[in-house]
Amino acid sequence: MGCAPSIHVSQSGVIYCRDSDESNSPHQTTTISQGTAATLHGLFIKTDAAETIPSVITYQSRHSRNNSHRDRKENSGGHICIEAETQTSHTSVKVSATEECVGPMRLTQEPIQVLLVFAKEDSQSDAFWWACDRAGFRCNIARTPESAVECFLDKHHEIIVIDGRHSRYFEPETVCRLIRATKPSENTVILAVVPQKPPDQDEPSVLPLLCAGFSRRFVENSSVSACYNELIQIEHGEVRCQFKLRACHAIFTALEQCQEAVEITSEDHVIQYVNPAFERMMGYHKGELIGKELTELPKSDRNRADLLDTINTCIKKGKEWQGIYYARKKSGESMQQHVKITPVTGQGGKIRHFVAIKRPHIDNNNQVHKFNKEERCSGEHSQSECNSLHHRDRRKDSIDARSLSSRGSDAPSLQNRRYSSVARIHSMTIEAPITKVINIINAAQESSPVTVAEALDRVLEILRTTELYSPQLASKEDDPHTNDLVGGLMSDGLRRLSGNEYVFCKNMSQSQLAIPITLNDVPPSIAEMLNDEECWEFNILELEAATHKRPLTYLGLKIFTSFGVCDFLNCSEATLRSWLQLMEASYHSSNSYHNSTHAADVLHATAYFLRKERVKNNLDQLDEVAALIAATVHDVDHPGRTNSFLCNAGSELAILYNDTAVLESHHAALAFQLTVRDSKSNIFKNIDRNQFRTLRQAIIDMVLATEMTRHFEHVSKFVNSINKPMAAIEETSTSSVNSDCEGQANNRNSPENRLLIKRMLIKCADVANPCRPLELCIEWAGRISEEYFAQTDEEKRQGLPVVMPVFDRNTCSVPKSQISFIDYFITDMFDAWDAFASLPGLVEHLSENYKYWKRLDEMKCKSLRPPPPS
Repeated sequence: MGCAPSIHVSQSGVIYCRDSDESNSPHQTTTISQGTAATLHGLFIKTDAAETIPSVITYQSRHSRNNSHRDRKENSGGHICIEAETQTSHTSVKVSATEECVGPMRLTQEPIQVLLVFAKEDSQSDAFWWACDRAGFRCNIARTPESAVECFLDKHHEIIVIDGRHSRYFEPETVCRLIRATKPSENTVILAVVPQKPPDQDEPSVLPLLCAGFSRRFVENSSVSACYNELIQIEHGEVRCQFKLRACHAIFTALEQCQEAVEITSEDHVIQYVNPAFERMMGYHKGELIGKELTELPKSDRNRADLLDTINTCIKKGKEWQGIYYARKKSGESMQQHVKITPVTGQGGKIRHFVAIKRPHIDNNNQVHKFNKEERCSGEHSQSECNSLHHRDRRKDSIDARSLSSRGSDAPSLQNRRYSSVARIHSMTIEAPITKVINIINAAQESSPVTVAEALDRVLEILRTTELYSPQLASKEDDPHTNDLVGGLMSDGLRRLSGNEYVFCKNMSQSQLAIPITLNDVPPSIAEMLNDEECWEFNILELEAATHKRPLTYLGLKIFTSFGVCDFLNCSEATLRSWLQLMEASYHSSNSYHNSTHAADVLHATAYFLRKERVKNNLDQLDEVAALIAATVHDVDHPGRTNSFLCNAGSELAILYNDTAVLESHHAALAFQLTVRDSKSNIFKNIDRNQFRTLRQAIIDMVLATEMTRHFEHVSKFVNSINKPMAAIEETSTSSVNSDCEGQANNRNSPENRLLIKRMLIKCADVANPCRPLELCIEWAGRISEEYFAQTDEEKRQGLPVVMPVFDRNTCSVPKSQISFIDYFITDMFDAWDAFASLPGLVEHLSENYKYWKRLDEMKCKSLRPPPPS
């Protein structure tokens, strides 16, 4: 026709032609010829009568505007609409739909539909009109509240813009309430256009608009860009969220039809949803469940507390749990269910919900437990519905060699080879101990009651994990002191080699200190100190000062003599003295902590423990000699740096020992190298070869036990193999079972259990500082802190990874580090050792020292001692 790209009818009936430019006032009035006017006369009659004005005008944006045509139609309510459509080559250019993913769902989103409710046309309505055009939205304009509701029910617009500037035409709150009263409006964003406030007035409250049902407020602005930005923000915000929420309707429909019982709870275990299958299974109505905590519902007597704790611990860590559970129906009947509980994480990775899928459990005869008469499979149900009630046995994932022959029928030779290989594996008599345990448990499950089988399932799940003794920080994981201690003491570094190779400052020369010929030649002051060496409160630091930092030889001569080490090894006291002198000279006196004084302190603790009645009764003399020698050499040639540091620095020792137990391996190896190098100091030269091998293995094992990466393994094995059987023996006091008690006691004296006792003994002796009297505890805490500070300084100088960043001498809190060390490593270990060896004095010192560090920490004091009173 040659007219403008779009046609618009004003309030007065005047026809305007629109161009697509984006000026703030998009009216482009042109003169219309008489012929054109006559053509349009059949469409509209120019009049000022409001009732003749179309109440709904429909505008559909198009990107190509070569030709246009106009169609007159009447909507279902009798209201006249105008649709302006552009064609290119006689084909409408439609706005393409977009795809959106909601989880695993792929959805198609049609172009956004916008309804403008403006009683009177002005620059504001035009701005929204053109903004819709630019955004590619489909737009309708309604003039009255009635036509707005009618148009909305027909189109279901995602966005509604209501003019709230002129109340003489209609009340915007009333229009909003009318629309909100319809069901589709729950997913619609309603925008209120409000007038600009005068400069002298306060900002009006948005509460009336929100109470009326509006979602947003738009301050009057006839700029097309401003309106466009507002619409785009709504699209990417509320509209997209509502679109995703609407997709949830399909998911809930699936849940409603699902044959398995589904229960959704909050992170606090408050029930938020159950599906009809759950209601049928349990006999409850959803109104009786939703809003209730799980703890308010009756539990089956067969669900023991340990099972519930196991489930809760597992799912609280964000892990999925599945297993057999007994539930009590509303009728009081107990039923067995297979339950799968999955945590659902939300913002920030926090658990927001738990989803439980429940189904009746199959008994050993593959029969489903009947939970409702109406739920039985009958002829009117499809086969798939019946099959959904049947599930595999709890050992469905076990490998059966016989089943391999049914796979891959196109390769029979491969089948046979696989079958024979698996058959050979199953028939092998050589098995690892853990494999034997798993096989025994599997066999026991076959004939066990259901409750026992459930417990064994949990046992197998634990045994099949790769890290049986891996510790978990639990609530301490946010404590940097604990994290740094664990990282520094229980790891072998970041395995990063560099050119900065760490070199030991070895000093193998003999000490210039005069060493006594015999114990009778010990100076009186030192001899007086050594008289108290059997007491736990023995002050090793005073001996260090009196012997000029060489306490190991003096204390070693006294302790080794009292235990008859020379007689057992068939060596002279001079050889022992020479050996002690050589070992002490191999410690670095420059170290603040790992020096010969620490070795003497560990030797003293070892001797103290060996004198305890229960320890003495469970170890023989070879074990005692091995323990004393291991304590003496356990840190020989220690460089004052951790294993992690050596690995990060690419030291020769780290390379030699493959970054694994570097220092402990070095201590044990060097001790034997130095010992056998010279016959004058070789304390093993006269013992039998077989006895030497046994003694050597015991010493090496005890030195390696001081490595902290296996700390929890050693403690756990000691508790389970020593403490618990011992507690069982003590609880049994009747004479009828005395023979059983003797058998268990003999089992505790087995070589394996004696090995566990020796490991625990030297581990406790090695880190007994927190159990010493307070003044000694404070001194040792200062020394180890200084050594860690020096390591951090050197790591920074060499550009190495800082293993324990919290041990920065400028910022570190020594009390916090001691609290973390005691909490994480010491308390549980010494509780177990005290239960075996009976050490109430040590436990009392530990408690008092812990309180001391706690008081300093509460005072915000970072040093070893409280500040002096002002």
